[in-house]
Amino acid sequence: MRISFLGAGSWGTALAVTVAKNGHDVFLWSAVESEIKLLTTKREHTERLPGVKLPDNITIEADIKNACTDMDLIVFSVASPYVRSVAKQAEPYIPNNQVIVNVAKGIEDETYLTLSEILNEVLPGRNISVLSGPSHAEEVVKGIPTTVVVGSTTKETARYIQDIFMNDSFRVYISPDIIGIELGGAIKNVIALAAGIVDGLGLGDNTKAALMTRGLAEISRLGVAMGGKLETFSGLSGVGDLIVTCTSTHSRNHNAGYLMGQGKTADEAMKEVKQVVEGVYSAKAAYGLAKKYNVDMPIVEHINGVLFENKSVEDSLKSLFERQRKKEYSDLEW
Repeated sequence: MRISFLGAGSWGTALAVTVAKNGHDVFLWSAVESEIKLLTTKREHTERLPGVKLPDNITIEADIKNACTDMDLIVFSVASPYVRSVAKQAEPYIPNNQVIVNVAKGIEDETYLTLSEILNEVLPGRNISVLSGPSHAEEVVKGIPTTVVVGSTTKETARYIQDIFMNDSFRVYISPDIIGIELGGAIKNVIALAAGIVDGLGLGDNTKAALMTRGLAEISRLGVAMGGKLETFSGLSGVGDLIVTCTSTHSRNHNAGYLMGQGKTADEAMKEVKQVVEGVYSAKAAYGLAKKYNVDMPIVEHINGVLFENKSVEDSLKSLFERQRKKEYSDLEW
């Protein structure tokens, strides 16, 4: 098949290599001239994925029209803040009913739309799916065993995408719960910022375990309120992605949080990480959704205070522990 990736960052490149190894003809597009030059001349993402050579069946593409023409699947692999602008750029060249899968994770901070909602708005009449799960590009590109989940509106589309991506080291599950998958993948980045802050402050495993567990409760509450299924949040795009993003040195969100815990501002941390820290972009939208759906999300609220209101991480942590006494699960009766 002919598979196009719009976005040649670490994640897009890693998935492009995975699909190319499955025998498909892959086209890897980037809007960044320096990235195009690097991948064309070196056949390697030397800064982000050093040591991994691109297979011969990957074509580097600078023309978005070519990247969208006569494709069996188009993969949106740009970072979440750029999904809308790239979709607008690609729209004239994407035919109706085209199968598209978005692999970025985030929520638009001004509209509170998930990325699939943005694509459905900008690209009406196309067949939009999502792919998410605990999957660092640095490991996927090396063939380290990984599992993800594809969310689609129909089982047929989900299985179509499953067949394209799946191999002996990249296992793909399918689900109809697009909104649940997206919210789990987006908001875990916000919790990972907090987990990084905990590590940057030099606190212990107890603190981080508490943060991750209560963070998952917040994600689940919002997800169910927005129509997601509770089971999704105990799955790959929920607890699975939360674990890997909160604990790994590959996680840009955790690394940015760690620097913030050591005293750097959010801007300073993002500059040092040198990649898009999607949790920063999703934090404000997640808090906006919490207020819209009247869902209690104190960790997300306090992360917003640290990011945008100059509140100290120490005071925020203290406030979280001094909140009113509660039951762990409100619907459990004595």
